[in-house]
Amino acid sequence: MILALEEAKYRLTNFRADIVELGNALRIDALREKVKELESSTSDAAFWNDQENSGKVLREIKRTKDRIAKYEALENKLEDTITLAELAIEENDESLVPEVEGAEKEILAEEESQRIEILLSGEYDQNNAILSFHPGAGGTEAQDWAQMLYRMYTRWGERHGYNVKLIDWLDGEEAGLKSATVMIEGENAYGYLKGENGVHRLVRVSPFDASGRRHTSFASVEVMPEFTDDGSIEINEADLEITTHKSSGAGGQHINKTESAVRIVHIPTGIVVGCQTERSQLQNKETAMKMLKSKLMEIKQREKLDTINDIKGVKTNIEWGSQIRSYVFMPYTLAKDTRTQYEDGNIQAVMDGEIDGFINAYLKMNAAKNDG
Repeated sequence: MILALEEAKYRLTNFRADIVELGNALRIDALREKVKELESSTSDAAFWNDQENSGKVLREIKRTKDRIAKYEALENKLEDTITLAELAIEENDESLVPEVEGAEKEILAEEESQRIEILLSGEYDQNNAILSFHPGAGGTEAQDWAQMLYRMYTRWGERHGYNVKLIDWLDGEEAGLKSATVMIEGENAYGYLKGENGVHRLVRVSPFDASGRRHTSFASVEVMPEFTDDGSIEINEADLEITTHKSSGAGGQHINKTESAVRIVHIPTGIVVGCQTERSQLQNKETAMKMLKSKLMEIKQREKLDTINDIKGVKTNIEWGSQIRSYVFMPYTLAKDTRTQYEDGNIQAVMDGEIDGFINAYLKMNAAKNDG
């Protein structure tokens, strides 16, 4: 057992070089200088006159300080664990082996996590993410699959300390959902989830088939960043078809009995957005308009268009041949990404939100493509 401590100490000591290299990649020294500069700008009397700018600067100071603190905490944990291993070896204390090895695993995982964060350098990667779920053809089975995906991403968000907020929900006929939208709020939510955009395929024995046959179902997940309304998108009220209805929540419970839920159709593009979870019809309309602007902005950016008037319309048919990932429950269990080839045989863990392997593999592939 003392040999195990010696080996752990050797690995951890060698890992110092990786932590230094990570610090260089994160540009920690430059970030420390940046904090000093930003903090000195706040002492200028004129700084507080522009509230919008001062808010941005204060958020940037906090974000930068948080990143530095995370790196320093990792450095400290490594040194503390090396000290603990040395102490255990000196005292011939085998009881500390599990603690040292457990800390080593945590250090490796945290270092990997901070390396992945470096890849989140896209213009909107730091933004909140808006996820919409839509079942494909196939009735109840597809609607149930869409709800399973909704649960998977909700669990993922909660595991990572994000605030997951239900915005809109339309119940399925017998089970599942016809459509749902959630906001995942927190730093880098969009950066992590942008690669989840696409068609997801399920193969299982359907609980809705009395004959116990295998079914293949599809559902699409749409991921877009939440944009701050900078006034660059003007929407003509005449282009909107606005309806109200009673809202219902996940699992069929009624949120309220008044017609406060709002659905908006943007006639020129066919984009549909809805919101039902705010307290009033007016607030639901405001949130739905915000989502519509985010969708239009995302299409404008993605298609490199000059104005939103150039958007010709959105494809409403989901092309099932272009799925990004398959989830097989029967005859074997496997989730496999068709783009990165990353796979995980623990399908239950995946459905419980353990999808970091897929997310990280996509981010690494994307970074390699961009470097190439």
